[in-house]
Amino acid sequence: MVSINQERKHEIFDNFQGKKIAVLGDLMLDRYLWGNVARISPEAPVPVVEIETDATQLGGAANVVNNLASLGTVPYPFGVVGNDADGKQLIQLFREMNLPTDGILIDDKRMTSVKTRIIAHNQHVVRADRETVAPISAETCARLIDRLMVVVKECDAVIFQDYNKGLLTPESIRLFIDLIQKHQRIITVDPKFENFFNYKNVTLFKPNRVETEQALSIRIRTDDDVGEAIIELKKRLQCENVLITLGEKGMCLLEWDETLTFIPTRAQHVHDVSGAGDTVISTLTVALAAGATMKEATTIANYAAGIVCSEVGAVPVKFETLRKVVQ
Repeated sequence: MVSINQERKHEIFDNFQGKKIAVLGDLMLDRYLWGNVARISPEAPVPVVEIETDATQLGGAANVVNNLASLGTVPYPFGVVGNDADGKQLIQLFREMNLPTDGILIDDKRMTSVKTRIIAHNQHVVRADRETVAPISAETCARLIDRLMVVVKECDAVIFQDYNKGLLTPESIRLFIDLIQKHQRIITVDPKFENFFNYKNVTLFKPNRVETEQALSIRIRTDDDVGEAIIELKKRLQCENVLITLGEKGMCLLEWDETLTFIPTRAQHVHDVSGAGDTVISTLTVALAAGATMKEATTIANYAAGIVCSEVGAVPVKFETLRKVVQ
């Protein structure tokens, strides 16, 4: 783990404020129903959860946007929602945060992605998903390109947050990256399975262990396995840096100069890993935009992940909390 002295820490965190970061990804709502289980249903061998409270939060790429706003940046969300009540609610939540919504397109042929989680006694009981995963049309892609073109020159970085819900396709990824690279902006990627090897020549590629295993058709059991996998990813993607998140084992970073670094987790009490990946990519990208080195940015993001894993649900990391715990 990189040690960041107080002077350097304050220099980086002071530069967080006002950074402009675009987020291209699958925007979602996370719905939570909290309650208690006191009996088993007479209709089937399943628990009956008596709901006490509920809440709707920004999820998926929208949670990345939420994290960025919580860290003091100016995020620009880009994505597609359905012409439905959930899509209207998602846009309204952004407007209540005084965030721009010009990059969010409404598609009559799609449903807004919603993940509903039922939680009893601080444990997930079940999750129900409502969504459209078909690829966006060429027309929708062109409209997003036009809107990104307006703001990309003002942005410090762009995050690709891919959940394989149809926004990011091989063609749209290529067009988006070509546009962003013309302006020489930082590009970070949090991938999913389907488009794994389409994100080439980016600043940072950040898969987790399971995604890496599936993409490379391997099993990762040891540190040597991690090292071999991350070298192979960097070679095939031709990207500058690769970061593999390893759950309870922390992270592994391979930098542009082939330096390999293992970073142990900072999580002390893990209650829920929902949104941890969103927090990592958000925090890391902000730190890079603020002038941190790749190791410093990864270290700060690791602290952020430790904070959110101690909470239930996908909650954004708060700027002052993160600044306080980073050492």
